[in-house]
Formats: sequence, C-alpha cells, structure tokens
Amino acid sequence: MNKFAICILFALCFVCQNALAQIDTADNELEQEIQLQEKITHHKAKKQFASATFKTTHLINSQTVENLNEGVLDLRILHRFGVINNGAVNFFGMDNATTKLALDYGIKDWLMVGLAHSTLNSEDDGFVKVKLLKQERHGGMPFTVSALTSMSIHTGPAPLLIPTDKVYYFSNRLYFANQILIARKFNQKFSLQIMPTMVHFNLVDSTHLSNNLYAIGMGARLKLSGRVALTGEYFYTLPGTQSLTATYNSFSLGIDIETGGHVFQLLITNSPGITERTFIGETQDSWSKGQLHLGFNISRVFTLKKLQQ
Repeated sequence: MNKFAICILFALCFVCQNALAQIDTADNELEQEIQLQEKITHHKAKKQFASATFKTTHLINSQTVENLNEGVLDLRILHRFGVINNGAVNFFGMDNATTKLALDYGIKDWLMVGLAHSTLNSEDDGFVKVKLLKQERHGGMPFTVSALTSMSIHTGPAPLLIPTDKVYYFSNRLYFANQILIARKFNQKFSLQIMPTMVHFNLVDSTHLSNNLYAIGMGARLKLSGRVALTGEYFYTLPGTQSLTATYNSFSLGIDIETGGHVFQLLITNSPGITERTFIGETQDSWSKGQLHLGFNISRVFTLKKLQQ
C-alpha cells in the first residue's frame, strides 16, 4: 500500500470517528431534551391544589366554592328563629321559626346539584354548582372559582294582585339567582370569598322596582382550633336594584363545630330567609334595630357511591 492510500485511509477513519461523535452528541442532546420535557410534564401532572378552603359547601346562608365529592350526599337542616327583641311575647323568637330541609349531591368532583324546601313563603328551590378553577398551592392560579345558578318556586297561595282581575301566572312564582364565587385560602386558618350576585324576580311592581337585583357578597372563615371556626358573610345590595321597599343588607355571623361526620353551626343573622332571593333581596330586619334571629345549620354527609381506586 502506498503512502497516498494510507493517508486516504487515515482521513476516512478520522471523518467516520468525528461523524459518530457528532451522532452521539446529538443523541445525548435529544435524550436530555426528552428527559426535560418529561420532568415538565410530570411537574404539571403533580400540581398541588389548595384543599378545604372552607369546611363545607355552605358558609352560613350562602354557598362556598367547595363541592361534594362524587357520590356523596349531604343532608342539611337549617333553622331560623323569630326576632329576639320581641322578648317574652314570642319567647325571644322561639315561637316563630323558619326551617329549610335540603339534599345536595356530588355528581362529579366539579359538579354538584341540590334540592330543598323552605317553610318561609312555602318555597322550593334547586341549584347547580360548577367548579371552574382551582387555587394552586405553589404559584399558578391564585383563586378557586365556581359558578352557581339556582331557581326557586313560590308554592304558597297566590297573592292579591292589583287590579284584582289580574291573572297570577305560574311564571310569576319563579325566581332565579346567579353567582360567581371567588375564594382564596391565605393560610391554614383564614379563607376569604367574594360573591358577585344577580337575583331575578319574575313579578315586581315595575313602576318603581326592578326585576333584577345586583349585590356583592363577601364571606370569610377563621379557624380557631382543630374543630371550631368563626364564619361571617355580608351582602351589599346595589342601590336602585331592590325588588322590595325597606330592605336591608344581610349580615350573618356563625360558629362552626365539627363533630365526626357532621358540622354543627350556631349563628345570628338579620335574615329569616334561607334562599338566595329571600336573604339577599328580601331582608327587612336590621341589626341596628335589634331585629336579629338566632339559628343553626346541621350538615351530615353520606357516601352513596364508593369510587374504585
């Protein structure tokens, strides 16, 4: 073999070795990129969300961003006594009371429905609540957001309309409420929720009242111990949108006590009504006048559908 052939052979070996080295480098870079993407995907799949922003699906009168888990039924008994300041005439409100019996159910972890009956004005109501966004624990989404829509039906005797020959249609018995619930859990003890609200009344005196009532609600929970929490809620009704005259903003305070499978809540409020249209739009008692109502809420959950692990 002559010197020229040997040089050509060495040159070919060098080129092949360099090409193989470049292929190995490209393969390593590709492998590193794949591993990086897998880490990113794994991190996204392992997002940690805030839990137990509120202990139950309801705060006092209003609802929270919490949903029942899929297959869970919640039996709720809500009770409001009459006004305290009537004294012994009605045994400090004990002789006059409003009761609401409700059944809520979790269809999916993000979808919840409910049906209820209230003795005040003999009213049936139902709702659908959808969780839209979840608060992330480490960066990302800072809030939990849910959408709530409800409808209630007045089932009592028809009121006297003016003029007296005016027909009271079934549609006149219907009321609707729509809310966006926006909440944040700041730490293990404190959570805050804001509730833009619209309540629609099918029948009002349209000469000076509005069919649509707009309000801004605010609710909070402060955990005092492992089983006790202080809750509060307030609804500010925007001026000029009331459906009744001489109404007041609803303000309620409660103490939650967790006992095993249920939550017991003692409360004081100026709202005897327990549906959205009554406590937001038809509260006619005032804190400043001492027209307050004691009450309690009891929640007991039952697992009807056990999910496969």
